[in-house]
Amino acid sequence: MAEHRSMQRAALLDAARSLLSEGGTDALTFPALAERTGLARSSVYEYFRSRAAVVEELCEVDFPVWAAEVEMAMAEEDTSEGKVEAYVRRQLALVGDRRHRAVVAISASELDAGAREKIRAAHGGLVAMIVEALGAMGHAQPRLAAMLLQGVVDAAVRRIELGAAEDPQAITEAAVAMALRGVRG
Repeated sequence: MAEHRSMQRAALLDAARSLLSEGGTDALTFPALAERTGLARSSVYEYFRSRAAVVEELCEVDFPVWAAEVEMAMAEEDTSEGKVEAYVRRQLALVGDRRHRAVVAISASELDAGAREKIRAAHGGLVAMIVEALGAMGHAQPRLAAMLLQGVVDAAVRRIELGAAEDPQAITEAAVAMALRGVRG
């Protein structure tokens, strides 16, 4: 029974990812989740009490996965500048990933305080990864520099997500150049 519930919950989360990446937060409804998974709508409520609960669980499950990917890319670099570049490039490479699109859609939506706090905490963990490299580069306030660097990444993500006139690779190169010039001072 527990294994069945676990599989159903995973199927619901996968359906939520698809709905979010295809149609944004407006597409994430319990009737749509029920249709995608073949469950009765009332059964969806047995797993999640609200859309916000689905969002919170997606953040808990998916954010650590892509944070680990960013961390691995940074670990492959020997220099602080290389770590900064890997930090930016890996995040922007993840924009096409369905998990990433879902979390971006989530971040743009109206959420309850608990869900917003979980997203903030997850982003804080991502920003914390780059603080040491920025400190090693001589920044007097490496945490502030890390938050500003993440702002550049977030702006590039939004530009790519919007389907801007620029090619995603051009946006990535511009973000990397801006980040590296900025962190060098």
